[in-house]
Amino acid sequence: MEIAKIQSIPEIVNILKVLSVGFLAFFLAFFLTPILTYFLYQKKIGIKIKENSVDGKKLTYVSRFHGHKSGTPTMGGILIWLTVLILILASHYLFPIIARWLDINFIARLDFFSRSQTWLPLFVLISAGILGLFDDFMSVRGLGSNKGGGMRFAIRFGWLIVIAVLGACWFFYKLGWDQIHIPAVGDFSIGFWYIPLFIFVILFTAISSNETDGLDGLNGGVLTIAFASFSLISFFQNKMDLAAFCAVISGVLLAFLWFNIYPARFFMGDTGAISLGTTLGVIAMLTNSALVLFLIVFIYVIESGSVAIQLFSKKFFHKKVFLAAPIHHHFEAKGWPETKVTMRAWILTLVTAFLSVIIGILGMGRYHS
Repeated sequence: MEIAKIQSIPEIVNILKVLSVGFLAFFLAFFLTPILTYFLYQKKIGIKIKENSVDGKKLTYVSRFHGHKSGTPTMGGILIWLTVLILILASHYLFPIIARWLDINFIARLDFFSRSQTWLPLFVLISAGILGLFDDFMSVRGLGSNKGGGMRFAIRFGWLIVIAVLGACWFFYKLGWDQIHIPAVGDFSIGFWYIPLFIFVILFTAISSNETDGLDGLNGGVLTIAFASFSLISFFQNKMDLAAFCAVISGVLLAFLWFNIYPARFFMGDTGAISLGTTLGVIAMLTNSALVLFLIVFIYVIESGSVAIQLFSKKFFHKKVFLAAPIHHHFEAKGWPETKVTMRAWILTLVTAFLSVIIGILGMGRYHS
């Protein structure tokens, strides 16, 4: 078969689109990283290692194992959402011009800026990223009412609820979505309960992402796998723009990981962890894959579960179940090297994500187009 005929096959074109924008995102982020890190080092925008937990108690193990990281640049999440913003706008406004200039139609087909698929996750990514950026800046400069700087947890939780409620109302009232899909079983209308489900999913992914972002490369690797998984799920749902959007985030995260693997050159901060977690939750709802999400990021269930168990036990029994929480710090306290904890978390996520994609695709029901 001639090459021209192969390129005319829609499936091949779609695959090339998703892969192409993913590679472009990787190279663009790789190019921008030295510029960003130079700026962060010059302005001394470095983290301060927390000494107290949310209940005010001393963080003995965290201070011991991570005290040397104090001063490492943070706000690296800017790289992620800024690269995504640049590339998605370029695909919509610049690529068609280049396509006409070079007379290569495929370049114009790389556009993945669509109202039905990528406007909402892009809005959430940027808005949550900017809010997280303020929190990071306040932490670095020691500003705010929180001890040591930064927003109080109640304030951060408050604006996350606002984002989640707005998204839930948009899906339920504007788009008319009220179904939850159970893989291989079917779609079930849950009516108004769709709103609290939506809010729970967004809060879970946002907060869990932030809690997991405690070791060099840990959360970056988990998120790379998660967004790659949803790129596959979106592709099989024929949501090509959303698949491309997820591939772009995965590509940027791979570039981020190049510099974030132990010892990290910089950290993503709240502007990365919270915005990516929130966006992941929105994409799970867009693909009607809320249940699959919890298996893909099962590591988040473990991390957040360990925090909840620890706080509950300390509050009511005045005992600690874990040496430190989230659980990745517990394993450090048990003597595991940081790199071993990170790599094993990645392996676990790869396994659960692989199973989830199979379940999500084979058990696929109706989805919203």
